[in-house]
Amino acid sequence: MSSKIQSAGTTTTYSLKAFNILLVEDYEFLQQLIVGMLKSFGVGGITVCSSGNDAKGLLQVLAASRSSDVKMVDIVLTDWMMPDGNGAELVQWMRGNKEDKIKFLPVILVSAFTDKRTIMTARDVGANEALVKPVSGEALASRILNVINNPRPFIQSTDFFGPDRRRKTQKFKGEEKRTTTAEEIKVNNEQL
Repeated sequence: MSSKIQSAGTTTTYSLKAFNILLVEDYEFLQQLIVGMLKSFGVGGITVCSSGNDAKGLLQVLAASRSSDVKMVDIVLTDWMMPDGNGAELVQWMRGNKEDKIKFLPVILVSAFTDKRTIMTARDVGANEALVKPVSGEALASRILNVINNPRPFIQSTDFFGPDRRRKTQKFKGEEKRTTTAEEIKVNNEQL
């Protein structure tokens, strides 16, 4: 029997059998609850860590593995407040990692603390999405589908690396200073 997750408002149905999700949560009851939801969605691989530090170690091992039997994580769900390495530290470590397999992983923050400051901090350290506890299956599915359906480009600046923090595209209000069209750009490939 294969479970599928369906995108709300559309007819797109996904099989998550090939997905590997890392859940970083220190509270055992919530671990079991979220794992149960992920299994009901048909997620093929679910790994649980109880702290940000455990997750860092696991991600390093997975990224370094050259074995075809070891599959890298596709999405990280992390609690915000944990002893022994919290969610903010984990996301900052991921976004600053030299391994692209870790650096570009989508991260969904799962927290009971959803005040504006926490959400802005999560966004500013590089989380892709936020999910409020207590977690519902519908909300969890929505965040996973948003990561799949709406991947955001990663931005590098002097003080930030992570998914583009802008959620909507707005028309530029001002004088257009870019005058070169795509057709006018000449590409030169160097020969060694």
